[in-house]
Amino acid sequence: MKKSKVVLRAYLLGMVFLLLLWQAAASWVQLPIIPEPWLVFERLGAIFAAKIAIHAAYSLWRIVAGILLAVLVGYPLGIIMGYFVRADRYLAPLVYLTYPVPKIALLPILMLLAGVGELSKIIMIFLIVVFQIVVALRDGIWAIPAETYYPLYSLGAGFRQVFRYILMPATLPNFITAIRVAMATAVSVLFFTETFGTQYGMGYFIMDAWLRVNYLEMYAGIVILSLLGLLLFGLLDMMEERLCRWQMK
Repeated sequence: MKKSKVVLRAYLLGMVFLLLLWQAAASWVQLPIIPEPWLVFERLGAIFAAKIAIHAAYSLWRIVAGILLAVLVGYPLGIIMGYFVRADRYLAPLVYLTYPVPKIALLPILMLLAGVGELSKIIMIFLIVVFQIVVALRDGIWAIPAETYYPLYSLGAGFRQVFRYILMPATLPNFITAIRVAMATAVSVLFFTETFGTQYGMGYFIMDAWLRVNYLEMYAGIVILSLLGLLLFGLLDMMEERLCRWQMK
């Protein structure tokens, strides 16, 4: 409970610091392009239920769906590549060839194949997150000392027991870190994809407000997008604290 209060206090201090910076920039520039924070929050309160909530719900759904899909594919693939040397020998070249390709460059192809609806946006997030999960898990397994396996091998354990008692707990921190790192990129790319072929999503809302020169609503959308990131990162921190207590300071 005490640690939770410390973390919450740190989050609040961070928000206050950013708001002070924002207010200082608005006071210095004195232009509509950087409105004062209280004006933005006043506008946000007025339009949240009627306009922004539906856009935020669509963006959150796309992020969660893309990450879940990436976990379903990337987690077993990373475990297999890390544990079975022969599988890594054949699969690693495929990962190395496709991982560096800028995924956003594939967006036109995805839109042609999967349409401009939900599927292409979710697949784009999947493509960004899945490689980081695969590489992080594989490298995490490679970092496990060989001596760790000896007790289970001596007892005749199979792959299922090795996965349960060694691979899964040992790679959990790498797995959470990979999702945490990939999530920020996924949110950025989602913003870009939501400017095409949709009427819902925070990307659409922010760009629509910008084109209407409604800076108060544009900043309100940016605030909601930032809060979505805070929510997702906060959930990951809570999950890490609960599941990886042995490494928490």
